[in-house]
Amino acid sequence: MGSSIAEAHNVRVLGGGDTIVVLGHGFGTDQSVWKHLLPHLVDCYKVIVYDHMGAGTTSPDYFDFDRYSTLEGFAYDLLAILEEFSVHKCIYVGHSLSSMAGAIASIFRPDLFHKLIMLSASPRFLNTGDYYGGFEQEDIDELCVAMESNYKSWVSGFAPLVVGGDMDSVAVQEFSRTLFNMRPDIALSMFRMIFTFDLRHFLERVTVPCHIIQSSKDLAVPVAVAEYLHQNLGGKSIVEVVPTEGHLPQLSSPELTIPVLLRHIQHDIVDGD
Repeated sequence: MGSSIAEAHNVRVLGGGDTIVVLGHGFGTDQSVWKHLLPHLVDCYKVIVYDHMGAGTTSPDYFDFDRYSTLEGFAYDLLAILEEFSVHKCIYVGHSLSSMAGAIASIFRPDLFHKLIMLSASPRFLNTGDYYGGFEQEDIDELCVAMESNYKSWVSGFAPLVVGGDMDSVAVQEFSRTLFNMRPDIALSMFRMIFTFDLRHFLERVTVPCHIIQSSKDLAVPVAVAEYLHQNLGGKSIVEVVPTEGHLPQLSSPELTIPVLLRHIQHDIVDGD
């Protein structure tokens, strides 16, 4: 994958300290989505940020459509980054797609993860049987058709729905920018993968502690999904619902979200939580 893992993923190592915090972004964004959190971490922690393959900031030449047709491809990339930087233990903060990639990586190598901070995470977006993921198959089919027919128009409608807000908001404009940066065929491939995966059967194998942080109003992930994760993960877990709107609260409501993220990074789950 190019000259190095670090170069391919635009890895940056910031700050200093004995504890390592690794930040993984979600679909349609890049590492800039953590810009409000980073300044609060670098004085106390060694922080590693990276872009996952498919992000507009990465080379499309590195995007292997077969490798990234499942979430395991992203999990293996995370493990490769940890190995490249000789990380023996970290606190992993994953948003959306990356929260579940981190969960899968922790099944392969639980020794590398002190805990997972899972922001806006979902093991399955589609409704099925007695599981409520928030979407019907026809919803996803319609979104995919719209992506294929006019990607720019799709972004203009999708971004405010996901972020929560109108096109004038800074967060919506920022999410639109990073979505536009993606190559449309890569965006469609990733979108299909994300909205059709079913990781529920993996959850009991995730044994590292998980801190589940969720917006109270998120079009992409209903609050019931956070509770489902809590009930089905294989190790200790805790849920905190933040009174924010949207799927990217670290970008759209940093004043409420950043203090919550910092608290969960700083404090482990104690018995009785």
